[in-house]
Amino acid sequence: MTGEPIRVLVVEDDPVAAAAHALYVGRVPGFAVSGTVHSGAGARRHLDRHPVDLLLLDLFLPDGHGLQLVRTLRAAGHAADIIAVTSARDLAMVREGVSLGVVQYVLKPFTFATLRDRLLRYAEFRATSGEASGQDEVDRALAALRAPRPAALPKGLTAATLQAVTEALRAAAGGGLTAAQTAADVGISRITARRYLEHLVESGRAARAPQYGQVGRPELRYRWSDH
Repeated sequence: MTGEPIRVLVVEDDPVAAAAHALYVGRVPGFAVSGTVHSGAGARRHLDRHPVDLLLLDLFLPDGHGLQLVRTLRAAGHAADIIAVTSARDLAMVREGVSLGVVQYVLKPFTFATLRDRLLRYAEFRATSGEASGQDEVDRALAALRAPRPAALPKGLTAATLQAVTEALRAAAGGGLTAAQTAADVGISRITARRYLEHLVESGRAARAPQYGQVGRPELRYRWSDH
């Protein structure tokens, strides 16, 4: 990319997550971190003092909901675009965010590759200018923003089986599943189930811990991560 970088303000109440998100943004060509704040009030103060093009906005802040912050910013004349970051999967909230101008949603936990894809697509959308020649060009501009490319899976893994394993793990709630239990639920081999479970761990969407209390080697239990 050429020209001035897109300036990003990271708004995240968890200092560890905020530092990670800022690190991610700084690794994407064409983007620069304008600052990191941990509250809605901090975001307003920063925007009053520094130029910002994009907010990477956590929706659950200690001093109010992120969408209320967006309303306040719009009323004050701040036009920065918003990429919402949240662990909530409430589609009504998504619709409300879209009505307020949220351009993308990123579900926690996410990997660098996921955020990089969203940011690069946002940059592609932002770079569109001039008058469209027709409907196709308008559709292409919107597609850059609304249809993110799926992250490539490791060789031998399929999206359909990954979805099945993900659904089984999420349905298990706090109890989690072993590879053997996952295999039985999904209808795959234990070895295959473990490959998918390990992929979810590596991408930050699941956690694993040894399960003790039985004879022999402890068995690994996997749990869905909502952090």
